[in-house]
Order: sequence, then C-alpha cells, then structure tokens
Amino acid sequence: MSKKNKPDSRGFVFSTDPNFKFEEEHHSDETLLPAQQKLKVRLDTRHRAGKAVTLVEGFMGKEQDLEDLGKKLKSFCGTGGSAKDGEIIIQGDQRDKVIQWLGKNGYKNAKKI
Repeated sequence: MSKKNKPDSRGFVFSTDPNFKFEEEHHSDETLLPAQQKLKVRLDTRHRAGKAVTLVEGFMGKEQDLEDLGKKLKSFCGTGGSAKDGEIIIQGDQRDKVIQWLGKNGYKNAKKI
C-alpha cells in the first residue's frame, strides 16, 4: 500500500496554497569545461553499513558526460561504483587517486573535503 502524499525529491509533501506549483530545476544543457567545474571529493560512510566510498559532487552538465567521467574514474582507481543524481560514487577510500586523475585531466578546481 503506497502513501497518498509522497514527498518529491526536494522534500515537499503538500502545500496549502491552491496556486502553488513546483519550480522545475533547470539542468544545464551543455557540460561545463573541465577547468570550470568545481568538484568536491569527499569520503562518505553513511547508509553503507560502515563501508567507505569516495563521492565526487558538483558536476555540472549532461548525465551522459557524468557517466563517462564516472567510468574513467572507476577504471583509473580499479574499483566499482556508480554515477547518478549528479554525483559519482567510487568504492573505497580513493580520494588521493581521484584528485590526482582530475588534476591531470584539466579539472583544476577539484578539492578534497
């Protein structure tokens, strides 16, 4: 049995304003150049049964370009992972390798958190 008032991705359940409409998020049609990307690389263990993963956040561009970048990072690190919802997940603590690869490939604004 499903809930009648499911929250959307931004956390809204309902509004008392009869004229309320969700504003659509506008995703960029074009992918920013690597030098313009402001990527954040951090370690995360939340909701992962204590397993550590490296998150790359802040990518601005097409979903296909995000997946391509994720595939290249996973290949360089020699681990698994995924790319979805605007972030890349790399299994294990691979922060140093990810920063190294991003720096070599033009992502100069990538920083470790």
